[in-house]
Amino acid sequence: MKSFIKYTMATVVGIFLTMTLFTIIGIISLAGMIATEGMAAPIKEKSILRINLAGELTERTVFDPVAMLMGEPETNVALEDALLALKKAAGNDKIKGVYLQAAGLAATPAMAQELRQALVEFKKSGKWIVAYGDSYGKTDYYLSSVADSVLLNPEGSVDFSGMASQIMFFKDVLEKVGVNVQVFKVGTYKSAVEPFICTEMSPANREQVTSYLSSIWANMLKDVSDSRGIEVEKLNALADSLTVFSEPINAVKGSLVDKLCYMDEVKSILRERCGLSDDDDDLVFATVTDVAKSEELMPKIGNEIAVYYAYGDIVQYPSSEYYQVPEIVGSKVIKDLQDLRENDDVKAVVLRVNSPGGSAFASEQIWREVCLLKEKKPVVVSMGGMAASGGYYISCAANRIFAEPTTLTGSIGIFGMVPDASKLLTEKIGLKFDVVKTNKMSDMGSMARPFNATESAQLQKMINRGYDTFTKRVADGRGMHQDSVKMIAEGRVWTGEQGLKIGLVDELGNLDDAVAHAAELAKLAEYRPVPYPAQATPFEQILDVNKSGYLDSQLRGILGEGYNAFAFLQRLKEQDMVQARMPFDMIVK
Repeated sequence: MKSFIKYTMATVVGIFLTMTLFTIIGIISLAGMIATEGMAAPIKEKSILRINLAGELTERTVFDPVAMLMGEPETNVALEDALLALKKAAGNDKIKGVYLQAAGLAATPAMAQELRQALVEFKKSGKWIVAYGDSYGKTDYYLSSVADSVLLNPEGSVDFSGMASQIMFFKDVLEKVGVNVQVFKVGTYKSAVEPFICTEMSPANREQVTSYLSSIWANMLKDVSDSRGIEVEKLNALADSLTVFSEPINAVKGSLVDKLCYMDEVKSILRERCGLSDDDDDLVFATVTDVAKSEELMPKIGNEIAVYYAYGDIVQYPSSEYYQVPEIVGSKVIKDLQDLRENDDVKAVVLRVNSPGGSAFASEQIWREVCLLKEKKPVVVSMGGMAASGGYYISCAANRIFAEPTTLTGSIGIFGMVPDASKLLTEKIGLKFDVVKTNKMSDMGSMARPFNATESAQLQKMINRGYDTFTKRVADGRGMHQDSVKMIAEGRVWTGEQGLKIGLVDELGNLDDAVAHAAELAKLAEYRPVPYPAQATPFEQILDVNKSGYLDSQLRGILGEGYNAFAFLQRLKEQDMVQARMPFDMIVK
């Protein structure tokens, strides 16, 4: 018996020591990787900047320490890094050209358009761009069409079949489980509520989607036409006939692709471009991250133009669940803008907005802070993929608004959604409720019943007040009469190109254009753009116990296009009742 206890204790101690050892090794390994995370690998002679068009095109880089520890590669492309890398690569003699590797990049049309503009600008340096794909998705091809050579695998495909917008509807599913969503809104086109109360698009929503989708597609066709020298009419004909199931040679015949070749042939082409022979040294690739982190192009002068990134859903406080959806947290943004207001080194602020909106309350608080900031220094807005509803709310007070032609903006409207699960609780599950109350509406919001007529009327009045406030903010910021704003509001979504015509946008342009205008307003001859807020350090992200980027990335991979809908439903219980938001799960592809 003593021997048994002795050997058992020895085994337990051994297991404990082994686990401790592996934990220490893991921490040391992770610390080593983190220590090198901020360091850029040196750029070698005859390097090629490789941009892997895979995953999602995000505004900024998100460091995932768990994925790094598990040896998983970085899957997303950060627009901030890609723009900076292309700018630096154009002026770096060691980098000979750019290699675009198509692998199914997901991006909003406006963000893809901004990256494409940077590729066009890069070509002005006299350097080359080569693109290759086993297959090209629509975004892949749109970006790759700017290349000097567009190459396709002989067994590959090109998806150039036009654009579509798809919306998922939950009404029937919710009814089956006994849940009814009580909706209160202002705006004929305010369609964010439709998935919960309809089974198909309303005529008004179909009208606006058709309008902005046609505008986006027209811009993409023009860009491809300019790069490939193909008439727009022919491109539309190809979109109707050339699908992912077509023979690859048809893409060559249609001039969408220059050549069919295998990967070994692509490498030979790249070697030739770099002045290397097939028997010479191996190709040298530089990553977007390494080039973006390489030596600065601009001198360290004191005059700063702060580029403040505000992207994601607008919320008053951060979500507490494990998923990681980018958020504009009102309480944090307000503090950050106050700091920028008091920072004497910052001479102007460019607010980079990429948001579908969210909390009307948080949007109002951020709007107020933007107004206070503008009293002290110029504020210019650069709209990214979308700056709609609450995203437009926080933008409208700026001195000037820039947008991409394909940015989704407007959606000036307010709604409220309150789930009523009383049938689920009382009829499906069989719960019983009773209540004692001192006044008529003391139990308003009870799980046991829906709103009555009086309560519904009160909530609708609150929504109406919110809409009136929203339109007044826009009118004041844009120098328009409130009635004129209401004529183009109604929750309608516009593209940046359309927004320019109706006064919601001042100028079509990208982030660089916005920065240049901010410098002009601040009367700066010399300046340097500085990104804000500072990115969380790897250690800070590891210590963030509320969220797991690794779990989030796995969930995104499993759910695909349904991820946004899942995340929205999960966060519904945390959201403010009154929302200034455009449709949450609109899929444009």
